[in-house]
Amino acid sequence: MTGFVERIRQGEAKGLIARNGIFIAFIAFMIAFGIGSDKFLSFNNLESVVRSSAMIGVMALGVTIVVISGNLDLSVGSMLSFGTVMVVDLHDKIGPGPAILVMMVCVLLLGAVNGFLIGFVRLNSLIVTLGMLSAIQGLTLIYSGGKNVDVNPSTQDTTWFRVFGRGEVAGIDMPIIIFFVLAIIIGFVIAFTPYGRRVYAVGGNPTAAVFSGIRRNRVVFSTYLISAFCVGIAAIILGSRVMGSQNNVGQGYELLVLASVILGGTSLLGGSGSILKTVIGVLILGFIQNGLLLLGYPYFAQWIVTWVVIILAVWLDVAAKRGRLLSPIA
Repeated sequence: MTGFVERIRQGEAKGLIARNGIFIAFIAFMIAFGIGSDKFLSFNNLESVVRSSAMIGVMALGVTIVVISGNLDLSVGSMLSFGTVMVVDLHDKIGPGPAILVMMVCVLLLGAVNGFLIGFVRLNSLIVTLGMLSAIQGLTLIYSGGKNVDVNPSTQDTTWFRVFGRGEVAGIDMPIIIFFVLAIIIGFVIAFTPYGRRVYAVGGNPTAAVFSGIRRNRVVFSTYLISAFCVGIAAIILGSRVMGSQNNVGQGYELLVLASVILGGTSLLGGSGSILKTVIGVLILGFIQNGLLLLGYPYFAQWIVTWVVIILAVWLDVAAKRGRLLSPIA
């Protein structure tokens, strides 16, 4: 009887870790870096990390939807470059409002191309978005003529465009507000609406979803529009914050975004994941990088440690789901 009760308790403990492993890891990292550096848990440092992570976080929200549907989006980095260059370049030519509108329409069109090729033509998402990564970067260079762009220095401190990257509300930086408000909205949609259930169904079992009457092609198409929309918002934040843009400003961001999504526990096989855990994944990645810098490690150490953390997170998640948590790898 005692052995039976003990097995039940062990099973409950494993289930608790499987469900909340990302939160436990987050707390563990915060405690570890807090002990290692007295500056780490200061309000200014915490706010700085969340603010700098907000842009990656906004893009990660959209990519999470794509990955839950069973696909990938590696074009977000180049799309960020294109959107930022366009909105900054058009700011002085047609005004900030029209510049934002035109940029969002163009970015959504790029997302629609991804969605059409993957959702309706049924091409592989890895190949399509990898190709789009190069194509959009080329489009950015063609648009800008290979030159960096900047908002007129005389208007940088007076334009209302600056509010998205430099503004505050009740002492909270606007990028942080945008990130969390968008996370709440998208999180509610994916968790509590019929659309969200269709996304999970398409990612979990595409064949069964089709036989259930779900239009897979339309669902997949819509996920890439959401991803593109989030990239457009990130481009506004980045352009507003820097008041300028290089042609390759988004290079490498696709890897950071995907790392955050994976770290948040979203399965690359599709059908599982949550916006809340993606938010935690984004913050963990940001705090790891910040903590290593405060502890005096060189910048390249961030990439190595981040890789190790992601591998461990994926292994723990898979092992926990198979009921083999903390057991030797077979």
